[in-house]
Amino acid sequence: MKHLLLIILSLFLIVSCEKEINLDLEDQSGKIVIEGNITDQAGPYFVRITKSVAFTQSNEYPAIADAQVTLSDDLGQTEILDYAGNGFYQAFNFQGQPGRTYTLKILAEGKEYIAQSTMPEAVEFEGLEQDSFLVAGELSYTLLPIFTDPPALGNRYLFRYSVNGRSKTNFLEFSDNVNNGLPNQRPLLLPNDDEDGSVKVKPGDEIIVEMNCIDDKIYTYFSALLQLSGGGGPGGGITPTNPPSNISNGALGYFSAHTVRVKTATIE
Repeated sequence: MKHLLLIILSLFLIVSCEKEINLDLEDQSGKIVIEGNITDQAGPYFVRITKSVAFTQSNEYPAIADAQVTLSDDLGQTEILDYAGNGFYQAFNFQGQPGRTYTLKILAEGKEYIAQSTMPEAVEFEGLEQDSFLVAGELSYTLLPIFTDPPALGNRYLFRYSVNGRSKTNFLEFSDNVNNGLPNQRPLLLPNDDEDGSVKVKPGDEIIVEMNCIDDKIYTYFSALLQLSGGGGPGGGITPTNPPSNISNGALGYFSAHTVRVKTATIE
């Protein structure tokens, strides 16, 4: 009963606007994993390259330290990234801009991997509105991101949110397939159960919410990742299955060019 209302609410909100994604459930251990981000905020930006492990093993991903990593944009700027340790490669000279298309090329273990991502225009993140409701006699909380979707269809959003700055981050993806051009009506369901490793939200907790405007391929990736993780979002790393990556040649992971806006709310 504890989760019943949350499940019903979640299904009601997403059933008419999410597309079905077929997921390959094969073991993906030993494959290259690439996680890269470039934003409209000041750098440096990082690309991490590791190897996947079997689902039964601990989430310790072997780093790839000898790759050649190149970042470029559609204006001709190019930079070869420096290795910074633990699988991370660092770009110093780029400044991400909305409207630009970015290309990531990686040579690793004798193979080439290529990904592209176009950074959307930023949408104003006006604030957060708190609400609460009872589930089996216990109070649960939501936060409604306040923003108005632009008139043109096709905007995609990713919300990352954490409690009191803890390392575990929750994710939720939004699209404008139903609510195009209108004020947002879809809330973030905050953690309400200690049993799944989340921290139950209570009055006085600080919730940090990051709003990303993302492209369609990154939206598809995180939609699939959320299906695989049970809808709450992973705390980091890669699942044992393969969400549809925007990286070529069978790599796992993603490369995303996106905007960043951050708001903080204290639960009352």
